Amino acid sequence: MKRISQRDIARKLGINVSTVSRALRGLEGVSPELKEQIEQLAEAGGYRPNPFAVSLRYGTTRTIGIVVPDIAFNQNAHIVKIIEGEARKAGYMSIISDSNDRYKNETDCLELLVNMQVEGIIICPSQETTDFSHLLRLKQSHVPVVLFDRAPDVGISSVIINDVTSARQATNELIKAGARRIAFLGGPNQVKQIADRKHGYLEALREHGIPVRTELVKCHHISFNSGLTDTMELLSLPEPPDAILATHGLLGISALQAITNSGLRIPDDIAIIAYMSDWVSEMSHPRTSFVKQNLTEIGTKAFRLLLDQINGDDSVQHIVVTARLELRNSTKKR
Repeated sequence: MKRISQRDIARKLGINVSTVSRALRGLEGVSPELKEQIEQLAEAGGYRPNPFAVSLRYGTTRTIGIVVPDIAFNQNAHIVKIIEGEARKAGYMSIISDSNDRYKNETDCLELLVNMQVEGIIICPSQETTDFSHLLRLKQSHVPVVLFDRAPDVGISSVIINDVTSARQATNELIKAGARRIAFLGGPNQVKQIADRKHGYLEALREHGIPVRTELVKCHHISFNSGLTDTMELLSLPEPPDAILATHGLLGISALQAITNSGLRIPDDIAIIAYMSDWVSEMSHPRTSFVKQNLTEIGTKAFRLLLDQINGDDSVQHIVVTARLELRNSTKKR
C-alpha cells in the first residue's frame, strides 16, 4: 500500500501543503486541533519524510559515496565496512558502487553519485584508470574526494600503505631464506601501487647484488586467470623462479594453485610471499607468508579525511599506513 504524502493529507483536510509541513515539523502557526488531525492522518497512513525533498530544502543529503573495483574481494569489503561504520557514527549514510575494475564503469559510478548529491566520495581507482581528469573535475567542482589503496599523485588526498618499503622487506625475507631467482607477480605498470611495489622489489635485488631478470617480472591484469597463466609461464622457464612475490591477493591465490598443480613443494621448491588477508593465508596450505595491511586504519583515516573536507578543510593530505610482514610456512628457511 502506498504511504500517505503531505499532499495527500492536505487534500483530505482541504488545507495547504505548507500547513501540513509546518505541523509535521513542529513549527508554530497551526492550531492544536488541526495539528492533531494532521498527525493522526500521518500516523495512520504511514507517512515518512522524503529524504530527497529534505536534502533540496536544507542543502545536505548526509550521504557519502564509496567506489571500489570489486566489492566481492575481501580487502575491499573490509575497508568499505569500516568506512560505512565510521560514516554512520558521524550521521552519514553510504552509497556503495562497484566499478568492476573498469574505467568506464568508474566514471559512470561517479556521475551517478554526483547526481544523487552525495556530500563526498571515497574511491579506489580501477586498474584500467590512467586518465584522472574525472577525479580532478570533482575536486574543481568542490566535491570532497579521497583516494585509497591505488592512489596516483594528482593532488587529491589519499590513504595508502608503505608499498615500496613493504615490498623491499618481503623481497629481503625471500633472499634471507636462500632465494636468488625471485619472480615479481604484479598488475598493470600504470597503477602506482604496483609500480611502487616493483620499485621496492628491485631495490632489494640491487642491494644484494642479484641481477634483475626481466623474464621473472610479470605485470599484467590483476585477476585469478591472469595470475595463473603468468605463474605457469614462470614455472616453465629453463631456470624457473625459486620464489615469488605476489602483489595482490588474487595473484597470490592463483600462484599457489599453479605451484601445487605443477607438483612442486612450498617452500622446498619455491617460496612465496603475497599481499593478502590473514584469513586467506591461514586457509592456504601451507600457510602463506603475507604482507598484512591495516585495513581498519585505512578505512577509518579515509573517512576522517573526507569528513574534514566536508567540514571545509581544503588541504591535500597523504597518509601512509604501515603494513607489516607476517611470516608463515611458505618461506621457511632451507
